[in-house]
Amino acid sequence: MSEAKWYILHTFSGYEKKVADNIKKVVENRNLQHLIEEVMVPTETVTENHDGKVKSYESKIYPSYVYVKMVMTDESWYICRNTRGCTGFVGPGSKPIPLTDEEVANLGVAPKPTEVTFKAGDLISIISGNLKGFEGTVKEVDEASGTAVVTVSMFGRETPTTLDLSLIQKIS
Repeated sequence: MSEAKWYILHTFSGYEKKVADNIKKVVENRNLQHLIEEVMVPTETVTENHDGKVKSYESKIYPSYVYVKMVMTDESWYICRNTRGCTGFVGPGSKPIPLTDEEVANLGVAPKPTEVTFKAGDLISIISGNLKGFEGTVKEVDEASGTAVVTVSMFGRETPTTLDLSLIQKIS
């Protein structure tokens, strides 16, 4: 088992993806996958309705923050801390403090396995997110990505939308 832990980097607003991409490039170029295992910017799919047109886009869950799963060494600290757009680690006096397992679970950094209790054709209720309270029909389930395509009736139209499995619940 790896001794890598999750840490949080603070970035300039709008630099989250650049910081994450730059760290990934350095790790790949220097072959340091054993030190920095994972770099991510948590996002969620947001669906909005503008004048009858439904648009979906990715929105950052925690703007200005990048999550890094790494083994804390002088080299890994230096790579993260000296990446352009990064202002430092989250912690007292910019001293990196690893997240506890409970914090990792609560922040949704590591994906939680979702048990699929429905199949195509089932009637579901949306229990969280922007479409909370809507009901729909499952068109397809993608267990690998943890999503389902659901048809929801909005403004008299059947609108397909892709939702995280954790946001929907089968209606008995």
